[in-house]
Amino acid sequence: MTFESLKTQTAAGEIDTVLVCVIDMQGRLMGKRFHAQAFVDSGHAETHCCTYLLATDLEMATPEGYAATSWQSGYGDYVMRPDLTTLRPIPWLEGTAMVLCDIEDHHGQPIEHSPRHMLKSQIARLEALGLSPVMATELEFFLFEQTGDEIAKGGFRELTPVSRYNEDYHIFQTTKEEPVMRPLRNGLYAMGIPVEGTKGEAEIGQEELNIKYAPALDCADHHSIAKHATKEIAWQKGRAASFMAKYRHDRVGSSSHVHQSLWQGGANAFVDADRPLGKSEMMDHYMAGLIKYAADYTYFMAPYINSYKRFAKGSFAPTKLVWSVDNRTAAFRLCGEGTKAVRVECRIPGADMNPYLAQAAMLAAGLKGIEEKLELPAAFAGDAYAADGTPEIPTTLLKARDALSGSDMLRAAFGDAVIDHYTRAATWEIEEFDQIVTDYEVARGFERA
Repeated sequence: MTFESLKTQTAAGEIDTVLVCVIDMQGRLMGKRFHAQAFVDSGHAETHCCTYLLATDLEMATPEGYAATSWQSGYGDYVMRPDLTTLRPIPWLEGTAMVLCDIEDHHGQPIEHSPRHMLKSQIARLEALGLSPVMATELEFFLFEQTGDEIAKGGFRELTPVSRYNEDYHIFQTTKEEPVMRPLRNGLYAMGIPVEGTKGEAEIGQEELNIKYAPALDCADHHSIAKHATKEIAWQKGRAASFMAKYRHDRVGSSSHVHQSLWQGGANAFVDADRPLGKSEMMDHYMAGLIKYAADYTYFMAPYINSYKRFAKGSFAPTKLVWSVDNRTAAFRLCGEGTKAVRVECRIPGADMNPYLAQAAMLAAGLKGIEEKLELPAAFAGDAYAADGTPEIPTTLLKARDALSGSDMLRAAFGDAVIDHYTRAATWEIEEFDQIVTDYEVARGFERA
């Protein structure tokens, strides 16, 4: 939707509400609902939000320890600067459009730890070399029979998935889920998001949404809008959608694999038909960077305590930092060998990731591999779960937090203040969890301890 189109539809009474949104640290849409005429008159230029939106957690708490903002600094305002290229109608909300914003200070400078800016900064580094990153995400989630409010009232104990059996690629079972999935596909497509399709995933009640590859910033925008849309449409249909990495210990988790390549002059720079597997020397260096620095940026792909429960043998979630050719047991999978679509798929991220942060960190690592001309190790063959003597994905948030904090690569790419900010976010998650007495502890120790 162009701004001129919005003006026309507002004047005609076809659009009366505009959602003006920023992306928070968790990858969620936060913001305001403008009357469309107010947005057309002035809101399109700027509006404001509290600085705490980039210093909070899933519960919207106000943790201490952030240098960027605090009670001591008074929790002032950021400027929300609408990116009018992201204007879109929302087909499932009557008379409503939306726009994404960049976050700035009152002098027009970007907030360095803003997720959208962090991704933009890495894209700019690559563009200075004449390269354009192209990405696609595969987004998995679970659908439940009840609404989120009903599940919450039951203490999150009665979780009933919409199916009774593994529905991976299952047409009959997914037909039953079309009341949610069909309006999701069609609604996103009508917004200009290039949805390719949906499928049943490898678990009871699990879905996958696939969106066509796009420039990296567009990919992250598409991902966040699609995730929001999934929750909203499921709620409208009396269902609940969950993007937790692992909602039960005896079920597989939900991932968000990220496919990536670099383009130059309108062509895939990862292609070299004269080299093994049809991949270029640049692709080798990029993949080597992804692998070498994977532990450093794991936090950005797995940001919560629960995220690490997903990494389990035999679950299709990786555990070892190796690459392989079309092998789903490896953390990095080479796809499209010998074709113009050759690319690398990172299988580490969970569905709970913030796509801007994850993509930004992977680009930083890949670029570092190119700069250092890193040599790509030999491809792994076989069952990566059984591989001995290979580096592992960090197994806890604590380990990932320490790797993040100690990463010279990420500090050079984003700055000390940004890495310290997200180190504090990881530490807060650990501190909060460490205080909680879980159902597991009570059941195990109530009588027998």
